Amino acid sequence: MSTQGTIAVFGATGQQGGAVVDALLDRGARVRALVRSPASGRARALAARGVELTTVRIDTPASVVTALEAVDAFSFMTPEANSLDEIEEEVRLGTTLVDAAVAARVPHVVFNSVFGADRLTGVPHHDSKHRIEEHLGRSGLRTTMLRPTGFMENFATVMAPRVEDGTVVLSLPLPADAPLKLIAIRDIGRIAAALLLDAVDVPGGAVEAVGDELTGPQIAAAFGAHAGLPSRYEALPLSVLPNELDREMFRQFAKASEHPSDLAAVRAIEPTTWDLAEWIRSTGRPLLAQA
Repeated sequence: MSTQGTIAVFGATGQQGGAVVDALLDRGARVRALVRSPASGRARALAARGVELTTVRIDTPASVVTALEAVDAFSFMTPEANSLDEIEEEVRLGTTLVDAAVAARVPHVVFNSVFGADRLTGVPHHDSKHRIEEHLGRSGLRTTMLRPTGFMENFATVMAPRVEDGTVVLSLPLPADAPLKLIAIRDIGRIAAALLLDAVDVPGGAVEAVGDELTGPQIAAAFGAHAGLPSRYEALPLSVLPNELDREMFRQFAKASEHPSDLAAVRAIEPTTWDLAEWIRSTGRPLLAQA
């Protein structure tokens, strides 16, 4: 079965939501973006591509209910919180969106959550999504949880490798034998689109979005092969991270490595899902800085 109606997206001007919109438009779907600032540059860019813009005010839940009327599916994500106040605000936002979907009788809701949100992890901005997932579970809605793992795009910014004396060097606060679960943002959107358009059936109502699973030395080797250079991995102590929140997040990355992912299941949903080598080739990123 394939949904042919209108798909609503909240968060369409962000990275993940934007990837969802891209994938839906690629499949010829009609998209309604729920936006708070329709005059923003990103919102106008969506409108120029044929996306219907609907203004919502989160402090006026009725506006969200109206925006979700007569849609065939709804995709939403909540912004990552960086403080306790922001975490509570994230939960309030998610709760409002879920309650509006109930009131509007939305047939299917896909929540872009995070890997590990099926349980409490001790990472505050992951546990906030766990609380939203719990609220979805109580809502009575047909729901699918999409749980992305670490973004490959981080290797173009905060986790970018460098070149030292002709060698590609990758340094992370992760044991050398702990595989890191990775996904390209593009593929989060493509997996979400397949779910929203009812192109696939997901047993258990949850998908761990992972395109590759590699140890630090394997990641370094992938960048080295692309650059035609030897590679080296440096496992750093957690103490190099600036705060306890980041340290706990990398502890969870290491714990997650104890449970291998089902990469074949993800590719059954979206066959073009990139592994890391494909992401490097396809994006041409990151540029390796000379140390």
